[in-house]
Amino acid sequence: MEVYAKLKYVRSSSTKIRLVTNLIKNKKVDVALNILNFINKKAAFIIKKVLCSVIQNAINNFKLNYNDLVISKIYVDNGSLIKRIFPRAKGKVDYILKRTSHITIFLSNNNKKDI
Repeated sequence: MEVYAKLKYVRSSSTKIRLVTNLIKNKKVDVALNILNFINKKAAFIIKKVLCSVIQNAINNFKLNYNDLVISKIYVDNGSLIKRIFPRAKGKVDYILKRTSHITIFLSNNNKKDI
């Protein structure tokens, strides 16, 4: 059984978030939380929030065992751009693109009975 949670419109670029998500793919949940605790990045804090949400969904809604949960898939997609202007010399402007992203985490239980 797969359980998932999404966090949309995160104010960070998807490439910065993917640096952290690549470290915790296909790991057990307790190992992934331990890794996220020791990474000193903004993305680690955001991913930890989503991961805790998925864990609680799996335990409360689907009655899955915490020790059997494994991160099966993580998707980080580009969100919408927030466009701002920055004034320059001689009446010109530069555009600032503030990027957002969407994070989706899938958990599955490690039991072979479901296959």
